[in-house]
Amino acid sequence: MAKVISFTNKKGGVGKTTTVVNMAAYCADLGKRVLLIDLDSQGNATTGLGFSKSALKKSVYGVLIEEESITQNILPTEVPLLDILPANVDLTGAEVDLVYKRNREQILKNALKDVQDKYDYVFIDCPPSLGLLTINAWVASQSVIIPLQSEYYAMEGVSQLMNTISLVKNHLNPNLHIEGVVITMYDGRAVISRQIAAEIKRFFKKLLYEIIIPRNVRLSEAPSHGKPILLYDPKCVGARAYKALTEEFLSKQK
Repeated sequence: MAKVISFTNKKGGVGKTTTVVNMAAYCADLGKRVLLIDLDSQGNATTGLGFSKSALKKSVYGVLIEEESITQNILPTEVPLLDILPANVDLTGAEVDLVYKRNREQILKNALKDVQDKYDYVFIDCPPSLGLLTINAWVASQSVIIPLQSEYYAMEGVSQLMNTISLVKNHLNPNLHIEGVVITMYDGRAVISRQIAAEIKRFFKKLLYEIIIPRNVRLSEAPSHGKPILLYDPKCVGARAYKALTEEFLSKQK
């Protein structure tokens, strides 16, 4: 039975997609069967794994709105054991389309029943908003991982995010919990980065992963080549950090 985890933050540009793509790739590299679902209409996880979202006919939109089988829309990636349910340009209108669906918060959860036994993990890249796509992800998930940038505005909006997670837990998914929090884009040379990291640690305590993801040019370059850092530059500092983070994540699963 797959464990379903949403990667979420209502603020954009915090390294959320970079984190979900690279953790998914390293989990697969370490022998886990992984499905990555791109629920962000920007489709960055899709392009980051080498697919052109404008050319794709198969997508998560077909599953959510057209009631197509999830198995018919999943694609293999360049990384063995890593599959993707991609996003295409149609996903932009999905928030509006979902309003008119019955049991609209449960659609993704119900669709995943067909593949629960095929994977060890399902990672969901949520949009940077708290709309129906994100609610679908949280209802389908057992837990959430929150990437937080080590900059001044990092903590802004976190309390609202936590409150919304609590609402979903209380009304739609009593099993939902926070899996962990990961600090991203860390610059150890900047005093403000160290101060914000310390504040995040005080706030989240044991929920915070020990591994911190640094700012790294190679991490920024990899998506433009359609590759996770594992395939683009496995020896760079960003690759080593994501591999260590994934190992820490897996060790906590035991």
